[in-house]
Amino acid sequence: MDAKTSNGERRHVTIKLWPPSQNTRQKLVERMTDNLSAPTIFTRKYGSVSVAEASKFGKQIEESAFSSANQHYEREPDGDGSSAVQWYASECSKLCLDVLKGGFKMEEKEKISSKVSPTICDTFFDISKGQRAFIEEDEAQTLLSPLKVPGNFYTKICFSNRSFGLGAAHIAGPILSAIKNQLTYVDLSDFVAGRPEAEALDVMTIFSEGLEGSHLKYLNLSDNALGEKGVRAFSMLLQSQTDLEELYLMNDGISEEAARAVTELVPSTQKLRVLHFHNNMTGDAGAVSISKILRRCSLLEDFRCSSTRVSSEGGIALTEALSGCTNLKKLDIRDNMFGVQAGIKLSEALVKHEYLTEIYLSYLNLEDVGATAIADALKETAPSLEVLDMAGNDITAKAAPSLASCIAKKMALMKLNLSENDLKDDGVLLISKVLGVEHDQLKEVDMSQNSLRRAASRTLAQALVNKPSFKLLNINGNFISDEGIDELKDIFKENPDKLGPLDENDPDGEDFDDEDSGDEEDEGEQDELEVKLKNLGVNPEE
Repeated sequence: MDAKTSNGERRHVTIKLWPPSQNTRQKLVERMTDNLSAPTIFTRKYGSVSVAEASKFGKQIEESAFSSANQHYEREPDGDGSSAVQWYASECSKLCLDVLKGGFKMEEKEKISSKVSPTICDTFFDISKGQRAFIEEDEAQTLLSPLKVPGNFYTKICFSNRSFGLGAAHIAGPILSAIKNQLTYVDLSDFVAGRPEAEALDVMTIFSEGLEGSHLKYLNLSDNALGEKGVRAFSMLLQSQTDLEELYLMNDGISEEAARAVTELVPSTQKLRVLHFHNNMTGDAGAVSISKILRRCSLLEDFRCSSTRVSSEGGIALTEALSGCTNLKKLDIRDNMFGVQAGIKLSEALVKHEYLTEIYLSYLNLEDVGATAIADALKETAPSLEVLDMAGNDITAKAAPSLASCIAKKMALMKLNLSENDLKDDGVLLISKVLGVEHDQLKEVDMSQNSLRRAASRTLAQALVNKPSFKLLNINGNFISDEGIDELKDIFKENPDKLGPLDENDPDGEDFDDEDSGDEEDEGEQDELEVKLKNLGVNPEE
């Protein structure tokens, strides 16, 4: 269906068939009450029940069928609710028949009653599936009704991708307050999208009050443009948490002031294992505040502070604080402006992180000095490292020996990303040599945009093509000749899907930093390769 907006443009309108309105649900209960108590084909065959009993069973059946159909709706690929409506009707009919077949003995009725009691085994209540939608008071009454069923076992709730208005929040608040003691997992990411700031802050405050005093292990407040006001709107919830293990504040407008508010309002971090601040405008001063939280997180295993506008000062503060997080397994601080000095400080911290399995350090302006310091540090620790990402750091062949020595010791390595650097043939030839030895777990290597030519590209491909777990080599955006491209395709002819696209390769590309950058590759290229290998201390006959 199409409709016109106020500016005359046409927009698509989706008709939602699920959930049914509260009025529709009540009418269904009344109809089932009649069907269980009045003369029908089935009551004549199996017997009827009294109006009072029929009313009780009707309510129980409807609640159970609604909960079951609501879960089915969450798995619908089209998300329009049509199959959920059919499920709902079918469940109601089946359970009505079960009641009638059960006879009239009280003990059997109790058995049937327990059978139709809703969501006994359900622990996860999730309304995030389907299209993003605004929720107002009437729909909230219907959508959240399973949470009001006495004795429900929900411990996890996800309200993401639904925008709660003030009326809907007033419905949700008391419901959350009633079940807060059983909740351990709350996802409120992206739950006030499109609301005016004043209304959004009121909604946050109501949810915060409702969940105050809960004992959460997981809390996700991402994608809500919180800023300092939003953080403080959740003050009652945040200050009352003593068992948090995972906290997500991504894409939340966490500025310097908001970061200070987080530091103030999350006093208990002794159990925190996961802390994510991705895509915020934190800056150096905000990073200093976050570093204060890190100093209290001795059990932290997963820290993400990527794309947060942090420069050298904030980077140094973060890396110094990370020295105490010796249980760290995953570190993601990519896309910041750390620079060389922060890179050196980071290397000093990494020596203490023997449990690291993933490290993402791309686009940090590390340059050769910072990259070398980090590679030398990782060489002596993190024996189980699986992911090493240092893309876009202006790394040249000068740092390649340290990188190669580090990589040589990482037998568990699964993904290596050194794209958008300036390693050139000399650097990649050395790294290719160590990758060719063992590294049977390796799945992906990205050496795109490194000014590579035919020789290094061929050697790298030959080192990787026969590895048992290998999935993808990306060497796009280099200076490989047409003959070199043909060689690569021939090397991967048995598994062409393992060679990434080469559409951005420039066979005529020139590297103006090389004395021989303008020379064309010809039949003498094999001799050039052997010379480079010997210069790097590698025997090409090995």
